[in-house]
Amino acid sequence: MNSAIRRLAVAAIILMLALMANSTYLQAFRAGELNGRNDNRRVRDSQFSIDRGPILIGNTPIAESEASKDRFQFQRTYASGPAYAPVTGYYSYLYGRGGIELTQNAELNGSDPSMAFRRVVDVLTNRRQQGASVTLTLNAAAQQAAYSGLAGKTGAVVALEPKTGKVLALVSRPSYNPNELASHDLDKVAAAWKRLNADDSKPMSNRAIKELYPPGSTFKLVTAAAALSSGKYTPETKVNSPAQLPLPQTTVPLVNENGQNCGGSNNATLTIALRYSCNTAFGSVGMDLGADAMAEQAAKFGFGERQLPELGAVASQFPGDLNAPQTAQSAIGQFDVRATPLQMAMVAAGIANQGDVMKPYLVQNVKTADLKTVEETKPESLHQAVTPEVAAQLTQMMVDVVENGTGKPGRISGVQVAGKTGTAQTSKDRPPFAWFTAFAPANDPKVAVAVMIEDANIPRNDIAGGTLAAPIAKKVMEAVLGQ
Repeated sequence: MNSAIRRLAVAAIILMLALMANSTYLQAFRAGELNGRNDNRRVRDSQFSIDRGPILIGNTPIAESEASKDRFQFQRTYASGPAYAPVTGYYSYLYGRGGIELTQNAELNGSDPSMAFRRVVDVLTNRRQQGASVTLTLNAAAQQAAYSGLAGKTGAVVALEPKTGKVLALVSRPSYNPNELASHDLDKVAAAWKRLNADDSKPMSNRAIKELYPPGSTFKLVTAAAALSSGKYTPETKVNSPAQLPLPQTTVPLVNENGQNCGGSNNATLTIALRYSCNTAFGSVGMDLGADAMAEQAAKFGFGERQLPELGAVASQFPGDLNAPQTAQSAIGQFDVRATPLQMAMVAAGIANQGDVMKPYLVQNVKTADLKTVEETKPESLHQAVTPEVAAQLTQMMVDVVENGTGKPGRISGVQVAGKTGTAQTSKDRPPFAWFTAFAPANDPKVAVAVMIEDANIPRNDIAGGTLAAPIAKKVMEAVLGQ
């Protein structure tokens, strides 16, 4: 009997020690993770009683908390909801958080370790916990120009400051109203969530950074960069540019969109080939350089890397293990090349910034309620994609595209614009994607932009990057430049 009791006692002690160890582990190492879970309603009840900090553009709040007379005490509101929804995300009792509301949650609710002293002071002075403000890099005029430009269309716009990587505009349409999800009427919130997720237009999808698309001819900038960087090409090098380019290992040739040779020549210069966006010329260049050189150049512009952790952007893709025909197709942004609008804005911004691709960022700073700065983002170089000399050559070639070629709708009076159009084919049952990426002024760039139109509700034959996307990019650039 004593032996059995001893065994039971030992087992009980072991279980108690295991329980204590697990409790210590949870408190010491996983408390933050568990508190931050979207499905932790106990924590959420507590957090809804906190004066959550605002999300700002300059001194203007685009998301803030207002006192309410219900059990939650504070109501989260979004002044220009749909225009900023892809950035702010939502703050919902039932469905947690998205966007900046999610990734900057600890700062906004005041629980971040950097604000520990502030919390101690609040306790000692019997003051209610107050969250920090998060100031974004967005330019309000550019954001509105992008949002208005996409009215009635499905697509996205991203604008960057080339010298720093600041995100000046980030818009995706169709969009949604985060006020519906932040409501304290939980039945209405549930109905709105169900409706939004059942909508075939995917209003909650962030097309600017989380969807991948064939970039089409805008990718020819990457091909041109690889060509100029190889030392085998200059802007005046003549390249093979017939109406149809026979490809090895297949009977299907690569053709130019208009069915003609490049600008009246079967041997156009690289500048002319970019001006008229000749598929055969860049397919020929891509095969000459080889898949490895193309992949290396794409990686230098940021392909294969996730960017903008503030919103969780996906990585753009350049395919591997390419044969010659696939390399030719990839060189013109087709086959399995996939990019986000953010990525193509980075390509333009890198060229604009003398070949130096800056790391894009959206959060400018975080300040406590008493205006003490606890976080300030500094510009950071990501990759030197090309040399300054090659960047200067590409810039002049892109200026030629806007002044004399397919990018004429992107011209701004009194400002030299460098740009590249793109019309990416997908399948016969859906319209092409229309693209335009550009920067301005060409000699002292202040803004780089990429516009992608997924669907404009117009006939297929009327879809082109120059006619659809370039005018939107123009308005965004004008907004940044104060035109």
